[in-house]
Amino acid sequence: MAWQDGVVLMIDQRVLPQRFEVLQLTDYRDLAEGIRTMAVRGAPAIGVSAALGLALAAREGLAGAPAEFFPHLRAAAEVLRGTRPTAVNLFWAIDRVMKVAERHSGDPQSAADAVLAEALAMLDEDVRANRAMGDFGAALLPDHGNILTHCNTGSLAAVYHGTALGVIRSAVERGKKLHVWVDETRPRLQGMKLTAWECSQLQIPATVITDNMAGWVMRQGRVDAAIVGADRIAANGDTANKIGTYSVAVLARAHGVPFYVAAPLSTVDFSLATGEEIPIEERASDEVTDAAGCRLAPEGVAVYNPAFDVTPAEYVTAIITERGVAYPPFAENLARLRDEAIGAE
Repeated sequence: MAWQDGVVLMIDQRVLPQRFEVLQLTDYRDLAEGIRTMAVRGAPAIGVSAALGLALAAREGLAGAPAEFFPHLRAAAEVLRGTRPTAVNLFWAIDRVMKVAERHSGDPQSAADAVLAEALAMLDEDVRANRAMGDFGAALLPDHGNILTHCNTGSLAAVYHGTALGVIRSAVERGKKLHVWVDETRPRLQGMKLTAWECSQLQIPATVITDNMAGWVMRQGRVDAAIVGADRIAANGDTANKIGTYSVAVLARAHGVPFYVAAPLSTVDFSLATGEEIPIEERASDEVTDAAGCRLAPEGVAVYNPAFDVTPAEYVTAIITERGVAYPPFAENLARLRDEAIGAE
């Protein structure tokens, strides 16, 4: 993901791994549609994309009457807010950029410049945060072993390097000999399509398994740790992530496998006491009933398709952030990391 002379560049994840295409977006509405239709996905990537979308909206607003600039920018923010409800990074990024814009409420040009500068700063911050998470998390993984992951959490899900897959990547860069079990991640198959592709690009040994095989490979003693990303973490450590994550966490507990979550502090929603308050996006039924344009289920069958589930904090061994590793009690230790980050600014 990048900004180049007024154009947002991002890999279209909808067509991987069959094709590698880079979208060139100049309109925030198209970028919002890209978020909604999952051309870009992953909580950190969604957040930075929204910030860049506001930079596009600000440039467009400068072409109109000065009095219309801020109403236009606020309207764009609402369009972007309406794309995906669960990933808190989306709302965090929009709020952060809009706060910067409002400091220049009397000067559209200065506001547009500030919006772009903030969005570009978030690009750089994301890379640094992912690298830091990788360093902290790599120390938790064995020197030799098998790591199970769910959904996609690599560079495609961030600006660069990644969260959970970024931890594995950092461990491999340190010389650790790791093999990755890649959950296919139904119904969108982000694991099989995206994580497996990224592992191939990075030359990290990986094996795709169907989601319902995870328990069996754990039972065979072939999983040394499980690590996932997050779309929103409540203050107590309850974690919303791609549907199927909760099952992996329960299986990991049953088999004595450590279960790690890797996410930047921006993914922690301290306004929510528990995961019961996290909104869960429900998506179209054809994601479940159809595959590659072919209908597999009987016509008219009822479908329940939540995109995320919530893993209770009691099943989480540790949460890896860019400020360090938080262990239970998460309410206390996540807040401590947040306060340390604020104090360092």
